[in-house]
Amino acid sequence: MAAFELIEHKIQDFEQIQHTLAQWRAQGDVVVFTNGCFDILHYGHLHYLARARDLGQRLVVGLNSAASVRRLKGPNRPINDEETRTHLLAALEVVDAVVVFEDDTPLELIRIAAPDILVKGGDWKPEQIVGADLVLARGGKVQSLPFVAGYSTTNIEQKIIRGALGGGTTV
Repeated sequence: MAAFELIEHKIQDFEQIQHTLAQWRAQGDVVVFTNGCFDILHYGHLHYLARARDLGQRLVVGLNSAASVRRLKGPNRPINDEETRTHLLAALEVVDAVVVFEDDTPLELIRIAAPDILVKGGDWKPEQIVGADLVLARGGKVQSLPFVAGYSTTNIEQKIIRGALGGGTTV
């Protein structure tokens, strides 16, 4: 398979991911799941995703759809379109699958994926993470991984705005 086809192969829908997960589980792989908007991919994202992947053999990323990002982050987001965000995530070696979800939370995708380990970043306490109850009830683990200070899409967005208005350093 050509390199770009390998990237596109990682982008899956709800039905495809079920088959992929069945194959991975048959091999005995531990599946880690995380989710987010991943609007402008940055060092903080890479660090977080690599740490999540280190927890198992496979990392599935649930990606908020463009409509979901707008509802959660406001009318000016996402900055990058859905196709760009899915492909950039899928191009990362540490990511094994990317699945777009339309709801504001990935609860239904977590229900379908039934990960062994559910991970979220930042200041989320494990009991606050959407789907934690499902994962824990199946005997899985839930973890919160720290953010890398100073890295966020919102910070990048603000730098761009300040630069465009002549009020500061540009990116």
